[in-house]
Amino acid sequence: MFALLAAIKAAPSPPAPLPPAATPLPVGTPAPTPPLIRPEEAPVDYWQHPTWVYVVAGVVAAVLLAVLAYYLIKWARTPAPVMPPRPRTIALAELERLRPETNALDPYAFSIAVSDVLRRYIEAQYLVPALEQTSPEFLAAIAKDVHFSPAERRLLGDFLEVCDQIKFARVGADLTVNETLLQRAFAFVRGGFVEGVAV
Repeated sequence: MFALLAAIKAAPSPPAPLPPAATPLPVGTPAPTPPLIRPEEAPVDYWQHPTWVYVVAGVVAAVLLAVLAYYLIKWARTPAPVMPPRPRTIALAELERLRPETNALDPYAFSIAVSDVLRRYIEAQYLVPALEQTSPEFLAAIAKDVHFSPAERRLLGDFLEVCDQIKFARVGADLTVNETLLQRAFAFVRGGFVEGVAV
């Protein structure tokens, strides 16, 4: 009995059946693509922080945008700064206002008015204390000032001499001197000089 069982175990097992032969595909037909099998992945959590964090961040961003918009609108509505007029522009405008007075004011009053315009211009333009100085003091102060050419110094000297004569000696007190003083003041402010003569 035992010998029979040993013989059965020792006998070779029958060969496995062969798989059925595949049906050949027609010529030119591509082989079918085997189905892709991907392992199932765990879902990704895109919200990695608590909800309140995103709410606070959104509120802060909204406040910052509102502040930025406020200042941009304020900046856009702010008018451009207006540059103050230059001393030359102011002096020329004041001399133009004096032009109609050449035939109306007496030479004493006119000489004071036109002299004040010229002194204010010199003080603002060249930072020389012309309003606080007498004519000799002023002429001495600009004697070596590089901002004044020899022609300008001579013109100012002649101008102030005529004004002082009218003020203190009442010399040449007629209306023709008003036009002379005005033209000399215009010439100095405009800066037109040829060979020491105002043009």
